[in-house]
Amino acid sequence: MRGSALGLFGCIEAGGTKFVYGVGTGPDDLIVDSCATTSPEATTDRVVGFFRNLRVPVKAIGIGSFGPVDLDPASPTYGYITSTPKLEWRRFDLAGTVARALGAPVAIDTDVNAAALGEARWGAARGLSDFLYVTVGTGIGGGAVTHGQVVHGLVHPEMGHIRIPHDRSGDPYPGGCPYHGDCLEGLACGPAIEARWGTPPRDLPAGHAAWKLEARYLALGLNTWVCTLSPKRILLGGGVMRQRQLFPMIRAELGRLLSGYVQARALLEEMDSYVVPPELGDRAGVLGALALAMK
Repeated sequence: MRGSALGLFGCIEAGGTKFVYGVGTGPDDLIVDSCATTSPEATTDRVVGFFRNLRVPVKAIGIGSFGPVDLDPASPTYGYITSTPKLEWRRFDLAGTVARALGAPVAIDTDVNAAALGEARWGAARGLSDFLYVTVGTGIGGGAVTHGQVVHGLVHPEMGHIRIPHDRSGDPYPGGCPYHGDCLEGLACGPAIEARWGTPPRDLPAGHAAWKLEARYLALGLNTWVCTLSPKRILLGGGVMRQRQLFPMIRAELGRLLSGYVQARALLEEMDSYVVPPELGDRAGVLGALALAMK
């Protein structure tokens, strides 16, 4: 196995639907497996079994997890999944369970923060000190990198739960977030699209009215983050963003919302290279967890 002489690193992308886990030293030698996210015990047993069956030990393991996650190293619940809507996983010690089972150091962060690290190291954010990675899928989350460091703070950013304008006369859907109703996630995540239109996003045609509304909501979120975080590039990933027709619609709507106020060439002349898909695609999360382990 390549990289075994120098030692391998383990990585776990802990998703609400699926866990992806693997070993390697980078994109070229990464070996992965996956399993459905079921109970915490059954899922972690599968993950731990994968690492125990390796021929060589791992030097460290990185976990990019769905959340919210306690990321305060001084907290007695550091590494725990906290107030997730997945009831079985509330207050589950994910980092500690993996560390104790495998006897290896474990680093944990949110799934989107990990994906941001992966894109910074190997993907569309190489060489950038300040950028934003946003995933739009089952939920909406964002990871911000500022001066080369992932933003944490009080807990970690919950970008999907910002409030955006909601014109109920034009969009009577009340929103699907169990905590906030019509926050950005509640209006624009994949399940919200399906609930509003009665069809999964993947089955909606490119010219459907859903996409104009989706582009509007996502551009409202991007407008807020451009004005508050001033990222040098925004990466949009996740299942919903496989609808590539969204990118030009979002760019155009973001330009209209900003109205030329932020005088930056990237926004005025180079929007096509400012709002972009991640280069690592579906591997952004698991490679981000690998980058987390290597740090």
